[in-house]
Amino acid sequence: MRPVLYRSALLSCALALPLAACNSGPEVSATNATQAEVQAQVEASGAGKDITIEPGRWEGTMTIHTLDMPGIPPAAREQMKAQMGAARSFANCVTPDDVKAQKAFFTGDDTNDPNCKYDHFNLKGGKIDAALSCSRPEGKMTMTMDGDYAPDRYRMDMNSKMEGAAAVGAMDMKMSVEAKRVGDCRGTPD
Repeated sequence: MRPVLYRSALLSCALALPLAACNSGPEVSATNATQAEVQAQVEASGAGKDITIEPGRWEGTMTIHTLDMPGIPPAAREQMKAQMGAARSFANCVTPDDVKAQKAFFTGDDTNDPNCKYDHFNLKGGKIDAALSCSRPEGKMTMTMDGDYAPDRYRMDMNSKMEGAAAVGAMDMKMSVEAKRVGDCRGTPD
């Protein structure tokens, strides 16, 4: 899978994580909104910093349920099929500065991409339902996200589609991600 497409899918998930981490609290509903507009609505809801994940070591699994990339070589397609359905483990250290900067799992990435807009973003009672569209030179990406959150865990189902990607063509991927905070960061690379 092309790293930029994989990174885009996971980054989009991460954009929602700092916004939706409480089982109760605010209700946010937005349509045709930029990431900055959604963030402003979250802050206006009165929750502010209370809607966030806890810093620390996070461990989880990511499972790709379907991945269709018609433009890739047959050998690569077979390799991807062999990996489908198998949960892949990951670990991240989320620092207090990451949480404060709304970066969460992808430190250093731009979390306010001007090429992206939420078609809809609904947050209520620890649940999120969102659809994000991004238009970039390598193609158009659309993603739907449906999941639930608490400050120490999250679960998300995502469907991501890429159209017109240079050299590969279209992509359609369905995946799920689950993670939980397992303690303090260890001070070593994860």
